Amino acid sequence: MPIRRFGGHRSLVSQSPKLSYGYKKMNVSRSGYRVFSANSTTACTELAKKITERLGVELGKSVVYQESNTETRVDVKESVRGQDIFIIQTIPRDVNTAIMELLVMAYALKTSCAKNIIGVIPYFPYSKQCKMRKRGSIVCKLLTSMLAKAGLTHIITMDLHQKEIQGFFSFPVDNLRASPFLIQYIQEEIPDYRNAIIVAKSPSAAKRAQSYAERLRLGLAVMHGEAHHSESDMADGRNSPPLFRTTTGHTGLELPLMMAKEKPPITVVGDVGGRIAIIVDDIIDDVEDFVAAAEILKERGAYKIYIMATHGLLSAEAPRLIEESAIDEVVVTNTVPHEVQKLQCPKIKTVDVSMILAEAIRRIHNGESMAYLFRNIAVDD
Repeated sequence: MPIRRFGGHRSLVSQSPKLSYGYKKMNVSRSGYRVFSANSTTACTELAKKITERLGVELGKSVVYQESNTETRVDVKESVRGQDIFIIQTIPRDVNTAIMELLVMAYALKTSCAKNIIGVIPYFPYSKQCKMRKRGSIVCKLLTSMLAKAGLTHIITMDLHQKEIQGFFSFPVDNLRASPFLIQYIQEEIPDYRNAIIVAKSPSAAKRAQSYAERLRLGLAVMHGEAHHSESDMADGRNSPPLFRTTTGHTGLELPLMMAKEKPPITVVGDVGGRIAIIVDDIIDDVEDFVAAAEILKERGAYKIYIMATHGLLSAEAPRLIEESAIDEVVVTNTVPHEVQKLQCPKIKTVDVSMILAEAIRRIHNGESMAYLFRNIAVDD
């Protein structure tokens, strides 16, 4: 490198503008990205493989396994320094193990100097535990804090059980919707869907059902009665102090006693006679409520009954109960692995949502707006 003299002092001056330009170019160019699966089992990596195929990239090399004492171990087999890392975690039946796999992998990537760590969690676990229950806890809030502490900087999920859960996070959350895919299935796969009616199996599901009905230009029916218990009817902590307490001296004010609720016999608000009944919900897990609703709808004159749900957990005896019930078809997305349940019950159908998840990953990495993925999505959807 040539030396120039200024006032008796020597100075080193670079004569290579190309090197200087190249250095700046390296700083401003966008880093690469990798997609990993937080679970190595075949059922759980299926969605991850579909997403990477749509993105045109290979699934990141890592090994996730349980040691003999059931501790979770993660080995990342390639460099992730300075890259955007997307961790895809589908939640199988062993929910707590899946959470630990996600936490351990996120922390491993954080300590390996990944630039950003984005969790792709289509079904967010513990989302039903987002309200206070007597002397319990809001477990969903605890989980969001654990994810932030492990190193996650962003979450992509789908149809949170309650949209207010987004407020539990200290980092950005993109809550995608599966309704466009389910509506498309109704239009293309259900013959004579114009003769259908959208059904909410409880008043708490009426907003979701109304959204489907308005988009499909169909009627709406709401079921209400003692067979369905809305979450809002459960104790939320306000009754946690004992109702009766032994005190000495002044007993305080005598507050009016709240009367206990008594639900009427189950009823259907709306005419379902001679129509196809389509029950919509976000989660189908224990199916007893859905089976009871199907029986009532059959009694009211519905000749076919479909169930549309985003997350098909289908726990316990769900496949057998569905097969033996009046339900004609259960349609769920592939946010949760359910291949075993499909083998047990041919009534279960799957809608692939890997397209929207892949597009969300691409847009986040490229710094593009996510508004395109929320077109015509209202606050109540």
